Amino acid sequence: MERCMIRFGGCWQTIDGKGSFTMRRKGKAVSDASGINAIIEKATVCRLGMVDGERPYVVPLSFGYRENTLYFHGALKGRKIDILKENPNVCVEFDVAVEAQKDVDACNWSMKFQSVIGFGKASIVEGLELKRQALGIIMAQYSDKTFAFPENKVKATAVIKVEIEKMTGKQSGY
Repeated sequence: MERCMIRFGGCWQTIDGKGSFTMRRKGKAVSDASGINAIIEKATVCRLGMVDGERPYVVPLSFGYRENTLYFHGALKGRKIDILKENPNVCVEFDVAVEAQKDVDACNWSMKFQSVIGFGKASIVEGLELKRQALGIIMAQYSDKTFAFPENKVKATAVIKVEIEKMTGKQSGY
């Protein structure tokens, strides 16, 4: 089996021919679902990485997360929607508790953080009720309140669903 080293999530990792990653600094790994979910629950932004032809395209988005699925919302038309229709494969990233760890010597500076990186497939949510449910999940990330979503607003909104295939977490300074 062929293996190579790549830079991933701030750390050199091994990737095998099947696309699996092995974190080199295992002491920084967050591998249990509860630890990964705790990081996502604290996050206020999710970065959605897509492939636009041969170039990466990343956008920071508000999000909702439930049962290994992410939801995003946005305009019905635009670059993000066009890209996802061409290639639904995505990467997502969350980071929280980011703080520079300063030192007198520049080479000893470090970063305290917790992060999650995930891979999945995106699709466009269709139907008013499914879109309302997804918008409710997004709002639940930021508020304990229940919201109503008027039909005209829901119809004018694109909702993107990402079913997560793999997620890993990492932390440093904790």
